[in-house]
Amino acid sequence: MQTSTEALLIQLKALGDPTRLRLAALCRYGECSVSELTRVLGQSQPRISQQLKQLCNAGLLERFRDGKRVFYRIPAGIDASARLRQLLGLIPDQDPVFEADLNILRQGRGQRVEGTVLERQDDSAGRALHRAILDLTVTAPVGDLLDVGCGRGAILKLLASRANRAVGVDIDANARQIARAELMLAGIPNCSLRKGDMYRLPFADLEFNTIIIDDVLMDARDPVRAMKEARRLLRPGGRLFILESVLKRSSVDIQASIAKWSKDAELRLAPARLVPGKNPVWLVSVATAVGSQNVAA
Repeated sequence: MQTSTEALLIQLKALGDPTRLRLAALCRYGECSVSELTRVLGQSQPRISQQLKQLCNAGLLERFRDGKRVFYRIPAGIDASARLRQLLGLIPDQDPVFEADLNILRQGRGQRVEGTVLERQDDSAGRALHRAILDLTVTAPVGDLLDVGCGRGAILKLLASRANRAVGVDIDANARQIARAELMLAGIPNCSLRKGDMYRLPFADLEFNTIIIDDVLMDARDPVRAMKEARRLLRPGGRLFILESVLKRSSVDIQASIAKWSKDAELRLAPARLVPGKNPVWLVSVATAVGSQNVAA
């Protein structure tokens, strides 16, 4: 019997248990913590943890730690994710057990978002920034996306549908939790949130096609080091987007700084865009690694 067939049989056996099937079904909507899954299913944490371990052993889920919390998700690999989603697609959409589980999970996420201060992503400057990013990403596939300084995940929500996978990194645990909640409530399952230091990101070399440094460079203690770290993760032909607010600093000074830092980090910088064109709020720069295949910016 082929290895792939044996793996499928192991996965089918794992999903044959009602509790494990419910857990896997929930994780297809986004990464879930052990405490969330325990609350939804109404079972003890040791029992839920044991069932999750079996799903991980079968290759159906991945376990990872974000700060003090442990989360589970569908594996990030495209083939593994597609196979699992195909299996889970056999679950009837209107099954009352699975519907109730999802409603409880979403209610908990909704309570986390309620009462938080909303970022003004619906104003004219925010809309203009999103249009500019969409225009720039039309010229090349987004591929695997990393957003450094993702905050509540606005850029992730904007680009996730065009990405193979999307990962947001932020040092603020509360921001990551809110982003995780908002992404699930928006029905975006292919995003992951991570605690991360932009000087030492927890990813392998050449892991991403598109990287966004999201309004954090101008306040960085060592911006060149941060840009070199982003360059390390950038695949050949990939692009680094640098977003910076121009409300507190001169756009000329910002452009000059980014140009110098890019040169020091061995990045080739395309002409920047001011967004909106009238009364600009944002500066959008696109860089590629020196020696990398050129991609239109």
